[in-house]
Amino acid sequence: MNTMEFSKYKSLYIWMIIPMIFMQFGIFEDYWSDFSNKAWSVHIHYWTGTVWYIYLIIQPYFATHGQMARHRTNGIIGMFLAGGVCLTALSMMHRDIVTTEKALASPEQFGPFQPWFFFGVAAVEIVMITAFGFAVIKSIIHRKEIENHAWWLISTVFIIMMPALGRGIQNVYIGMNIKDWPTIDIMVPLYFTQILIMGMLLFGAWKYDKVKHPATYLALGVNLFIFFMEPIGKSEAVQLFLKGLIKG
Repeated sequence: MNTMEFSKYKSLYIWMIIPMIFMQFGIFEDYWSDFSNKAWSVHIHYWTGTVWYIYLIIQPYFATHGQMARHRTNGIIGMFLAGGVCLTALSMMHRDIVTTEKALASPEQFGPFQPWFFFGVAAVEIVMITAFGFAVIKSIIHRKEIENHAWWLISTVFIIMMPALGRGIQNVYIGMNIKDWPTIDIMVPLYFTQILIMGMLLFGAWKYDKVKHPATYLALGVNLFIFFMEPIGKSEAVQLFLKGLIKG
């Protein structure tokens, strides 16, 4: 990458702070309000995901501010973290299946969160984790093509943002409509979340001339897929498949 191209990306690390803030906003109350009661797997996943986001801020800074040696060293550590994000997310999926059983046994406690919702969450998480891993592998394959390498990594932010941001927006929406409990439409805030994420993705892709990049298509496809979470979660075939696949 020549000097002119580097100058184009000098402010990238600042722009990467924006999705980090959105992610932390989404997960803040859910994670920190009940910190001491969270399972070990939740803590590990939260912190590996958070540190991954931090890396996607500091790595562009190192690369564009004359610290390539540090960028390469941290890149190796970052790949270790990426594996941690995938594995910890996979380790938590059994919780979704357990929650479906709890929601079926105590529907009055879960209100609008019926079993299909958690089956749907598990299904879309499989797609998100797979896409995240694919994007990281592509970034390694294209590590010598700086623009491709960078955009594959940046796309991971928008691939895995939904669970954290969606939970936060969903909590706010439920709070605003608590008088309607348990008939609240819990998918409305998630649809809004997807529009917000795709808006940030497309803005970033436009700013850095990556609208037609395969990583942009992948991240966009993952977020569009989430719009089908409800019918997927309600599918008996999907439910049987997930019960057979994800065992404790």
